Amino acid sequence: MANVNPPAASAENAFAARLFESLPSRYDLLAEVLSFGQNQRWRQELVARIAPGRPQTILDVATGTAGVAIALARETDARITGVDISAEMLARGRQRVRSAGLDGRIALELGRAEDLGFGAGSFDAVSFTYLLRYVADPRVAVAEMVRVLRPGGLMASLDFYVPPRVAWLGAWRIYTRSLLPVAGLLTGGRPWWDVGRFLGPNIEAHYRRWPLARIAGAWEDAGMIDVGWRVMSLGGGFVMWGRKADA
Repeated sequence: MANVNPPAASAENAFAARLFESLPSRYDLLAEVLSFGQNQRWRQELVARIAPGRPQTILDVATGTAGVAIALARETDARITGVDISAEMLARGRQRVRSAGLDGRIALELGRAEDLGFGAGSFDAVSFTYLLRYVADPRVAVAEMVRVLRPGGLMASLDFYVPPRVAWLGAWRIYTRSLLPVAGLLTGGRPWWDVGRFLGPNIEAHYRRWPLARIAGAWEDAGMIDVGWRVMSLGGGFVMWGRKADA
């Protein structure tokens, strides 16, 4: 059953929609270039946490241009629903889904993680990517995604992270504060300059408030068990996973 009083769209939701509205046409290529190809590795790790469960239905939240949805479709037989708050990103995602010949298995629609229009236990698995930094309260978003996951179902996510070692943290800060905005400007124009300037400070601020142990705690409070995570690429990203407790 859907939430009776779902949270209203937040300032964080609106900011994310504005931030990404000009990016879709080159988003996939630039995401790989600007992450030194690590985005693909993190995505593969996420898929590897869900595919062995052989889900028949998957919800991909913050699907963007459907990169994770397509990867999941190629590794499972599932029917996949992707939701995102950006109509522009979804339009690009539909193009990619059609090009991959997967429009019969992947459906994309507007939606917010904090207010999913699906009944409780509707999906065998849930994935989400680069999401929790763009919601007002990560606990609310996590609880809503767990709500639509069936008992025993799998959930996995990926996001950027902050290198825990001092030496790599220094290099990461130089890259995110200086090189990333310039690289974005040269390869993607002003919208990518804006994103490049925003990302580093936003990522660090988020994990000061929400370290990985606190995020895992939000998963557990929402009903997930066997929650684990893997920090990847010297700390540039991480993947988290877990299973919803049986009813």
